[in-house]
Parts: sequence; C-alpha cells; structure tokens
Amino acid sequence: MKGFVSLHTRIQQYTKWLNDKNIDFSFITSTPNVFYLSKFYSNPHERLLGIGIFANEEPFLVCPKMEVGQARAAGWDFEIIGYSDTENPWQFMQESIQKRNVTVNSCAIESSHLTYERSEQLRHILGGATFISAEEKLHYMRMVKDDQEISILREAAKLADFGVEVGVSALASGKTEMEVLAQIEFELKKKGIREMSFSTMVLYGEKSADPHGNPGLKKLANGDFVLFDLGVVLDGYCSDITRTVAYGDVSDKQKEIYNTVLKAEVSALEACKIGTRIGDLDKIARGIITEAGYGEYFPHRLGHGLGIDVHEFPSMNETNNDLLQEGMTFTIEPGIYVPSVGGVRIEDDVLITKDGYESLTQFPKELQIIK
Repeated sequence: MKGFVSLHTRIQQYTKWLNDKNIDFSFITSTPNVFYLSKFYSNPHERLLGIGIFANEEPFLVCPKMEVGQARAAGWDFEIIGYSDTENPWQFMQESIQKRNVTVNSCAIESSHLTYERSEQLRHILGGATFISAEEKLHYMRMVKDDQEISILREAAKLADFGVEVGVSALASGKTEMEVLAQIEFELKKKGIREMSFSTMVLYGEKSADPHGNPGLKKLANGDFVLFDLGVVLDGYCSDITRTVAYGDVSDKQKEIYNTVLKAEVSALEACKIGTRIGDLDKIARGIITEAGYGEYFPHRLGHGLGIDVHEFPSMNETNNDLLQEGMTFTIEPGIYVPSVGGVRIEDDVLITKDGYESLTQFPKELQIIK
C-alpha cells in the first residue's frame, strides 16, 4: 500500500495517464471523483461541479461561488471558477480553457455520469472534441488506498461495529424495526456522524429473507432472525457491516442456515491475500453454500469495493479475473435468504495487507441468541 498521497500526486498520476494516452483534456464531474482528486466534497444538486485537467497545463475546479471557500479550505490551490445561480459556468470554463491557449481534440469524461445535455455543452465549448472514458483509470486509482484513507476506513468500521452493538442492545419484544433503527442512528449522531453510507436496515423474521428489504413497523417476536445492515460516512469514506442475530428460541433449521453462512464467510476471508483471483473468493463461499443445499438462496455477488463510495470498484463476483493487491478494501458478505423462514447475511470490511488481510469490522460473528 502507499503512504500518504497528496492532492498534487493524484493530479500528477492522472495527468501522466492523459499524456500516455495522448488525451488533451479531462472533465471530471461526479462528486466522489471530484473529492478524490481535490479533497473537496460537494453535493451541488443541479448545479455544475467539475475538475478540468489538462495534459500539459494547470487544472481548474468549477463549483458554485458559495462553495469556493470550502474548496480552498480543502486544499485546492489551483484555479477555481466560481459562479452564481444567474451566471453561465460553461462560458467561464470556455474562457479558462482559451486563456491556456490549448487545442482540445480529445477529452476524457465519466461516461456513466455526464448527462447528454452536459456532454453537448462540453462538446460545444471544446469545439467538437472526441470523448473518451476516464472511468476505468479512476476505478483503478481509487482501488488501492493510501495510509490516510485506510486510517479513515478503520475508524468508519469501528463506528459501524458500534452501530450494530447499539442495535443488538436495543432489541426487545414488541419493539419495531424502525424504533431500533432510530436508536442506532441517534447514538451515531451523538458521535458526530451526519450521514449513513446507505439507508440503514433492521429486518425481523421473514423480512430478513429480502436482501434489500425495507424496515417498517413490524414488531419483534420470539424466534425471529434480526438482520442489521448499516454503515457510516466518515471524512468522505464509507463503512458497511451486516450482522444477523436470533431473538428467543431458535430452530435447528435457523442454526444450520446461520452456520453455513458463517463457514462461507470465514472461508472466503481466509483466502484473502495478495495475488488471489477475486472470482475465486466468490466461488469458495458459493461452493460451501451450494454444497449445503442453499445455492439457490444466495442470489447476489460475494461483495464489492469500498471507499469513497459504499459500492465501488472492484465487483467481487465469480467472473472477476483481477488479482487482490495490497491496499485494496472491499466487503465479503455471503448470505442465505429462505422465504417464510428468514435470511442470514454476515458482512465484513476487508483490507489486503502484505501478510494477508485485516478485517476492519470486528463485531462478533458467532450466532448470538438474544433473550
């Protein structure tokens, strides 16, 4: 893994790629990638946000005028194009490009993010440049974390552990899913967390058999599985943990399902080391679940990359031929979801180290039966 990587180093790495590919200019517009390249986090809603990076000139950042101070405070020391709600930022961008006296024949963009309308605006101010996708390069840059990123992710994982601890402690007969969810988020807000990585899940009983279920007013009853899936955003980085516990009496079927998922998760974790093919991790976990007779009840991939986005590159599925590298962070989260019985998912945040792996999330995984 890398040590501390400065804003300027990331810009230089990206500029080198532009030169290697003979690309004149790049305009990056998604909030996560702008944050990665500038350390300035902004959710501008319908307003334009972006970084213009040249092969051989200094970059610029365009953002609403009311956020210019925040961009400077984040450490961006290149040109900032600030604009009010009554001004046209594209005109200002065109002037900024023209003053650099460069010809832009090719431009790298995030093809899955830049809208058609904005691509037409960009093409117009560039004079009809050819567009090239920048996403694969940015995916691979973000995939390997530096020491500062890892430090933040460790702290975010600890807060996720805390969230599950609060949720388990809050369980009581008759209490609704939303009541427990509210207690989790309230306690996290008291620790300074303003935003969750995604909508927190607390699912009881048969609802836990829906991998992306919606918490509601269902009341906790004896014999229910309780599935917690949550994460926090800390300094721009996400955590993501899932734990499943049982409330009251537990059937042999429930124990079998739980222990099968636990075996699959631990086995996949033990294979996490530099050089392992990502797809093989999925195959290890899926093979254990299939052999136990539950293959059809494991409908999703094994996990996903984790960082600025809660779901980012790489996809931890059986077709992925990429190899694990030191500094990669991702989730391992096998599950079994049996209709009318319930579901179990166990998820950890994982860091690849020179010696193997580190589990950033550490809340206990053995089956807990809450009385």
